[in-house]
Amino acid sequence: MMIENIGAKTIEKIGEIGRFSRFSARTLNTSIQSCIQPKTYPLIWAQMNAIGVRSVPVIMITGAFVGMILAINAYDQLAGMGLEERLGVLINIAVVKELGPVLAAVMLAGRVGGALTAELGTMNVTEQISAVRSMGTDPIKYLVAPRVLACLLLTPVLILYADLLGILGGYFVSVLQLDINSRAYWDYSAQGVELWDVATGVVKGLFFGGAIAVISCYKGFTCKEGAQGVGEACTEAFVGSFITILFLNFIYAVITKAIYNTFWTIQPLL
Repeated sequence: MMIENIGAKTIEKIGEIGRFSRFSARTLNTSIQSCIQPKTYPLIWAQMNAIGVRSVPVIMITGAFVGMILAINAYDQLAGMGLEERLGVLINIAVVKELGPVLAAVMLAGRVGGALTAELGTMNVTEQISAVRSMGTDPIKYLVAPRVLACLLLTPVLILYADLLGILGGYFVSVLQLDINSRAYWDYSAQGVELWDVATGVVKGLFFGGAIAVISCYKGFTCKEGAQGVGEACTEAFVGSFITILFLNFIYAVITKAIYNTFWTIQPLL
């Protein structure tokens, strides 16, 4: 009996992976087509406002507190070695490369991902998606593609907001509370933080945003009936998005480090 249950669950999970893969492939194809069809632009603009503009305050608050907390926690270790003026390097690299993008994506997974899943899940339960399909309209094109494109376009922008507020938050705590020289803070930061660091942090937002949107829309399209089904779908969407963000961040870090070491690191002459 136990072996049968394990086998049944394994088959179910494999089928789930297959359905998600087909959904992702259709979404990718439809999103590319929507980019060259001006009649879909109003749908994208509306989702950009709902997903991007309304997320700016929470993203800025998250970034600011990340920078301030880093400044408070890292100061004692650097001051013990006489390197407190280099606090800005530590804060800014940590914010622009890892903490800013990842925490901004996690906040979007909670706010945007939950909203997308609940909205589409409610439409699925009330058979509005079936009604769209019965009218000859592709629900992927009408409901999913605008949301995916909005997340893809605006997640990198929101990451920039998180980076900016994280840098400013760390600066104000370092200078006003910890009495670090302002000129030294910015000089060491400029020397230590490269354009590559900022660019890699922003570009990974494309992958984070796409993953959040696709997972959330899929969970909304396939949620079970009733309010409990919608709630379970929202929970599964957030957990799946969070794990995917961490996984993508690891893979992205490995790849970008290899690229950086190959093309930017100067090898010593033998």
